[in-house]
Order: sequence, then C-alpha cells, then structure tokens
Amino acid sequence: MKPAPSAPRGVQLSLPATLAFAATHIPLAALSLAIVVHMPRYFASTLGMGLAMVGATFALVRAVDIPLDPVLGLIMDRTRSRFGRYRLWTVLGAPLVVCGLYMLIQTRGGMGQAYLAGWLLVMYLGLSILLLSNLAWAACLATNYAQRSRIFGVFTGLGVIGAVGVLVIPVVAGSLGYSDGDGVRAMVWFIIALTPICAFLVVFRTPEPVSRDLAHAHFALKDYWSLLTRGNVLRIVAADLCVNLGPLWMAAIYLFFFKDSRGFTLTQANLLLLVYIAAGLAGAPFTAWLANRAGKHRALMFNSTLYSLTLLSLMILPKGNFAAAIPTMFVTGSAAAGLTVVIRALTGDIADEIRLESGREWMGLMFAMTNATTKIAGAASIFLTFNVLARVGYDARDGAVNTPAAIHGLELAFLIGPIFFLMLGGACFIGYRLNAQRHGEIRRELEARDAARDHAAALESLTGGVV
Repeated sequence: MKPAPSAPRGVQLSLPATLAFAATHIPLAALSLAIVVHMPRYFASTLGMGLAMVGATFALVRAVDIPLDPVLGLIMDRTRSRFGRYRLWTVLGAPLVVCGLYMLIQTRGGMGQAYLAGWLLVMYLGLSILLLSNLAWAACLATNYAQRSRIFGVFTGLGVIGAVGVLVIPVVAGSLGYSDGDGVRAMVWFIIALTPICAFLVVFRTPEPVSRDLAHAHFALKDYWSLLTRGNVLRIVAADLCVNLGPLWMAAIYLFFFKDSRGFTLTQANLLLLVYIAAGLAGAPFTAWLANRAGKHRALMFNSTLYSLTLLSLMILPKGNFAAAIPTMFVTGSAAAGLTVVIRALTGDIADEIRLESGREWMGLMFAMTNATTKIAGAASIFLTFNVLARVGYDARDGAVNTPAAIHGLELAFLIGPIFFLMLGGACFIGYRLNAQRHGEIRRELEARDAARDHAAALESLTGGVV
C-alpha cells in the first residue's frame, strides 16, 4: 500500500479524508488528558511517589523537552523527501509514544525518579513529533481563513472523542470493581492500541502539499530568534501560554478539588469531567462558526471570558449535587475546546503572513513555538499547583483527612490561577489586525508567487536549465 501522493496547495479534502487526517487527534487528546489529570495522580497515589517529587519530575522532563520543539520545527520545515515533509515525521513519532507509555506502566511500584523521567521524555518526544507534524500539515492543506477554522474544528471534535473514550475507561473499571490504578493502566493500553492505527490512516489517506521556498532562502538559527521581534508572533505565543495554563492549572488539581472540596466521589468527578470534554463537540464547531463571523481573535476573547465567569459558579453550587454541576462543566468545556480551535487557526494565519514577507516556510516552527508554550503551561500547572498544595498542607494520599485550611488552600489554587491567566490570554489580542480580509490578501499574493515559481521551475525543466 502506497502513501497518498503530494497535492497542490490549498487542496479541498472531502469529509471522509478530513476525518482520516484528523484521526491522530483521538489518541493525542486522550494522552494529553491522561498526562494532566490521571497519570500524575497515579504516580503519587497508586505508586506512592511524593507530590513534590512527581511535580518536580514532570517539570524537569518538560524543561528538557520544551527546547526540542523549535529544533523539531526547524528540521521539519527543512525536510525534503519523496515520502513527504510532515508524513515522514508522523511515521517517526508514533513508535516513540507507544514505547514510552508501555514502559511507564510496566512497573507496579518502586519506580525511581530517573526511570519516570527517562520514559516520560521518550513519550513526550513522540507526542511532540506527532502533534507538530499534524498541525503544520493541516495548515498547509487548509489555506484560506474559513477553511482553516473548520479543519481545526474537526481536529478538536475528534480529540473530544478520544478524551471521552479515555475518561469512560476508569468509570467502567470502577463500576466493575477494579482499582483506580487498574483504570489508569487500562486507559494507557487504549492509547497504545490507537496510536499506530490512527497514524497509519493519516499517512496513507492524506495528500501532502509542500510549498516552495525562495531559491536563496537559507535558514540560520538567528532567523528563528528574529520571529520573537514580530508583534503577532509575540501575541500568539503569549496567548497560547495563558489560555492553556488556565485550563491545565484547573485540570492538574481537578480530582482533588471535586473530591475533597465539592464532595463528589471519584466516579462522579470523572463523569463530570466527561461532560466537560464531551462539550467540545458543541464548543469546537460553534467557535469555528463564531470565528468566521466575528473574527478568530474576538472568538478567543469571548471564550476566555466565558470560561472564567462560568468557573466561578462552582463555588456557589450545592456540594455533591451532580445535576447542578453539569451546566457549569458543559459551558466551561465548550469554551476550552473553542480556545484550542482559534489558537491553532490563528497560528496558521500568522505563519502565512511571515512566509509572504520572508519567502520561507515557517509553519512547522510556528506550531513548534505554540506547542512549546503549551508544554510550558502543562509543566507549570503541575509543578506550581502540586507545590502549592504541599505548602498549604494538603495531603493527596488515598484515605488522607485534610484540615479546613488545607481545603481552603486547594479551592483558592483551583480558581485564582485559571481565571487570571485566561483573562490575560484574551487581552493579548486587543488591537489585532490580521482579520479575514487581510489574510485573504496574503493568500492571494502567496498563491500568485507560488504559481509564478512553479511556472519558472517547469520552464527550466523543459529547457534543461537554459531560459
């Protein structure tokens, strides 16, 4: 079976082809959720590793992993092969994810910090490769303002399915009498099984357009640092950090908060988290629609504000009332999914703007930069919240009884961080001018330049280089 051929720029994928292309977001979203919500707690509670140790290990791995993203983006943008640019990296990333996860669930106790850090790094490297290659590939396929919002909406929608699937597993395991640790191990096996299948679908079902750089456009390391002098790049990097840090901060201590502050059982908390994630099936298409009507940056500001205001309502709801918590979890989940859609679509638009000005392909690096800030947010959320909980005297061990002061500290940590960072992320796009009209002008100029370059290349081929 041969991989799908290269495609002209701006190819319009059918719905089945789009769904096949977005398939990797099923295991990727499942893994991203498991990493933030369940795996740190699994290492701390089931395997008995200390909270501070788990938080420090995740932060250490991310400190090593995060600088690799710009390097990966650089290499991806410069990759030239008959197999494709981003297709090749998809094939390389899947085995790393599978291997890292497999080794992390092989031990039932006595896991050292070095072992945890080493295999987390392997897993994170594979995750980065898969995610970066898929996002950059998508932005090259979907070239216009509206189409880009739609394709990232599909990505988020399939990601919701993966996240819902991984959340159902511990609920089912608990109802069958299995332990929390068994449920976490089952969800990891779910991800291990899906990752190669979905990567295979992407590689063999999706065409890959590769844009031409200017003939003289050679990359130097200083060119990448120069990106950070551009206003729109700074906007998207700062906004991505903030709008990810808010929900990830909440997710890192979600189970602790809902169990010990709001009086829910772990099964109820997982079901409410399921509502939160499933709401993305409504939030992603709604935000894509809103972005194409009001502008992507305005959709981002709307969702960050909605999330913040709705999150506050958790503290006034009656404790342990499952039905009362459902609307709040649905609205916040919808807003969170929408933030992912617009951040990714905005990243592709800004990369187009830079390519027009420089003549170079920056798509891989732009997504590497926002992926790096997402990782920073994930590492910071676990490191900061776990250490804050340790400082206020919160005990995360199974069966522990916490003081009212420790519970109050847990509540403050759960609310203050997410609301502050989400509002700051929305504020990053005040005064943004790369709207649909301006992006349309950029795409027309890029397509005209690419067509002229293709014509020149064809003429040179016919004349043997003598023109």
